[in-house]
Amino acid sequence: MARTTTIINFSAPPSIARLIVQQAKKEGKTQSELLRDAFESYMFAKKLRKFQETGKIIAQKLELESYDDIEKYFG
Repeated sequence: MARTTTIINFSAPPSIARLIVQQAKKEGKTQSELLRDAFESYMFAKKLRKFQETGKIIAQKLELESYDDIEKYFG
């Protein structure tokens, strides 16, 4: 049967490695689960920031300054 995961190695300072081990134990997760969750959160935050930046540009172009302005424009 083929593997459904890929092993990725990375280096970290001992202090961060200890925190990863401690946090995984605290949450009852494997270190891999914890790091997968952390990466997913990182990617979500990046996408959210891009979405917010795009929204800000659109709001500026449409001269929207408040939620009421949005309601007036989009009904």
